[in-house]
Amino acid sequence: MIHEDMADFADALPRAGGLVGLDLGTKTIGVAVSDGLRQVASPLLVIKRAKFTADAQALLAIIADRGLSGIVLGLPRNMDGSEGPRAQSTRAFARNLTRLTDLPISFWDERLSTVAAERALLEDDTSRRRRTEVIDQVAAGYILQGALDRLRHLG
Repeated sequence: MIHEDMADFADALPRAGGLVGLDLGTKTIGVAVSDGLRQVASPLLVIKRAKFTADAQALLAIIADRGLSGIVLGLPRNMDGSEGPRAQSTRAFARNLTRLTDLPISFWDERLSTVAAERALLEDDTSRRRRTEVIDQVAAGYILQGALDRLRHLG
């Protein structure tokens, strides 16, 4: 089920269990996961996008392998807060995912997450090629950490 409100999402989650954070791009999906206590988000990997079914199977395999209990999707809002085609595409992905899993799904405003990820990688002196390889999973980590911090303040 999709929960627009983070408090509703928190109520739908079991008391423990990690979450997965996703940065949906047109060519890739950045994936980050949290620990079971939902304290820390860690970038995991990047999935090269194919068709929805293949993308969803790859994500659900990660979720099953790690026993994760919820999904946070980065929602790419425009800087003025409005939603454009990319946000609508993310919402459609979430709707399609609800047909394949009963896990609670929520959104996290991902404005500037890629900028923050890029800055962190530059400060870490990461090579350009390596930045290109990992930027999406690092951005997913920023998205998930933002949601984890919010969930902690709701508890």
